[in-house]
Amino acid sequence: MRMDQTTGISAAEVLNTYPPGELVRILRAYGEEKQAKRIVSAIVREREKEPFSNSARLVELIRDALPQAAKRTGGNPAKRTFQALRIEVNAELASVEQAIPAAVARARGGRPGRGAVLPVAGGPHRQGRLRRRGHQHRPARAAGRPRALPAAPQAAHPRRRAAHRGGDRREPAGRPRRG
Repeated sequence: MRMDQTTGISAAEVLNTYPPGELVRILRAYGEEKQAKRIVSAIVREREKEPFSNSARLVELIRDALPQAAKRTGGNPAKRTFQALRIEVNAELASVEQAIPAAVARARGGRPGRGAVLPVAGGPHRQGRLRRRGHQHRPARAAGRPRALPAAPQAAHPRRRAAHRGGDRREPAGRPRRG
């Protein structure tokens, strides 16, 4: 599971040494596993008998731990667990955790602006969602919006017509809509 086999911890070390609460957090946060508690309780029971050393044993354990309904949806039932372990072992979000605050601090000298994070490879939409949870950015104040209001009043937005009646043209804000 490790990208660099010479450094860091292995997935077996994570499974055999992490406390149950931390394993649940990893499976939920990185793998979006709904059955995390059920899987972790099975892992804890099994690791007391014998430490994990191969992935085949973990796959069988997960298959046995999940209810039938969860097994029917979306391929191999262990894929989310393995994704979560991979992200934890490789510390894949560490660079994102450092880069986003640095980018926000540098953005236009502290003035409001926009930015984008573009994922490069599989599963990263979750990474973006994880980062958004951790960083609450203050949105730019819309023109015409008083500072005390969280959003611009409805009167400040020009109305749109229905798509079949020239919906691509905006109407002036003060003029009532006909039709």
